[in-house]
Amino acid sequence: MLGENKKLAIISMASIPLVMTLGNSMLIPVLPMIEKELGITSLQVSMLITIYSVVAIICIPIAGYLSDQIGRKKVIIPSLIISGIGGLVSGVAAVYVANPYYLILVGRFLQGVGAAGASPIVMPLVGDMYQDQQEVSKGLGTIETSNTFGKVLSPILGASLATLQWYLPFFSFPIFCFISILLMVFLVKSPPLSTEKIKLPDFLKILKSIFRREGRWLYAVFIIGGVCMFVLFGVLFYLSTMLEDKYQIEGVKKGIVLAVPLAALCFSSFFTGKYIGQDLKKMKSMTVMGLLLLAISISCIAFTEDIYVLLTCIFVSGIGIGFALPSLDAFVTEGIVKEQRGSVSSFYSSMRFVGVALGPPVFTFLIKISHQFLFLVNGILCFLIFLIAIFMIKASEKLKYTW
Repeated sequence: MLGENKKLAIISMASIPLVMTLGNSMLIPVLPMIEKELGITSLQVSMLITIYSVVAIICIPIAGYLSDQIGRKKVIIPSLIISGIGGLVSGVAAVYVANPYYLILVGRFLQGVGAAGASPIVMPLVGDMYQDQQEVSKGLGTIETSNTFGKVLSPILGASLATLQWYLPFFSFPIFCFISILLMVFLVKSPPLSTEKIKLPDFLKILKSIFRREGRWLYAVFIIGGVCMFVLFGVLFYLSTMLEDKYQIEGVKKGIVLAVPLAALCFSSFFTGKYIGQDLKKMKSMTVMGLLLLAISISCIAFTEDIYVLLTCIFVSGIGIGFALPSLDAFVTEGIVKEQRGSVSSFYSSMRFVGVALGPPVFTFLIKISHQFLFLVNGILCFLIFLIAIFMIKASEKLKYTW
């Protein structure tokens, strides 16, 4: 591919995590409004985030396996179509059904199925398209930045649409999916995979061998990625509810406040993707530094409920997560050969979705005990993954698996 075509392809692929993030994170600032409109509990409304993620967790390994067998685009494009249909189902239910909660959940279920075969498959596709590892890292940095930019844009866009009608975020999602589909069809040429198709039993044996040999650092990366997303989405859910209930900050103003820490995450992701290249030591050092920032900032929140200190700490935690995620992406994508890259990276994506799924309900439960308890528990959890990164990720080891 020519350089210009590569740039267009990366932009096209980056639209997918952006769109998938919008599909989920746009609802964060709207959840309190949905709760009131539908007359449901805070736990029920958190299920709109959780069901999306739980379904994705189950379907991502299947999508990863299929992408290794039939090709990335053949999985991504149908998945975008399913996601768009899911958004449409939720929107139509909200407008035309008397008690729409459960039908909205069905729509979110479909969105989760589609999300499993879209955003997680982009990472191995980037690895397939570039031979130079420096380009792979930059491409992954762009993808992660797009993901985090979606998180920045989501609360503002979601809150803005909801000020017109609370259900408009559902209807906007199919439009975004349609744009991504067009970009993927016309601007991305997926390189061919191995012509030899591996039968499922043999494929499972290969995966078992990979995890037996590379399990030490792979499990560490999976756990760290999951905890980062758990803390991020839990804090966003907590902050969204607190801003509205305690400070009466609603609508677009709330969206802007929520976007500030996510903007920090976005910029630090972009910087990290450019900085780490193919240097394993840089990947590890950025991961460790990011997790230390996350652990300190989350622990500090436990000792104050001052809104300015809270927002400052969350801003710093966003920077920390932004340092860690692109480095983790690079470890997984560059550390596994192309033929198994989709499947192995799908387990990593599943763990991230586990974090997204657990964040809102667990934070809802823990905050009932106390603010201090909630953030002390999460601070300890962040220090644990900081230690895992130090002792289980060996930057001096050769990561590439061959068989």
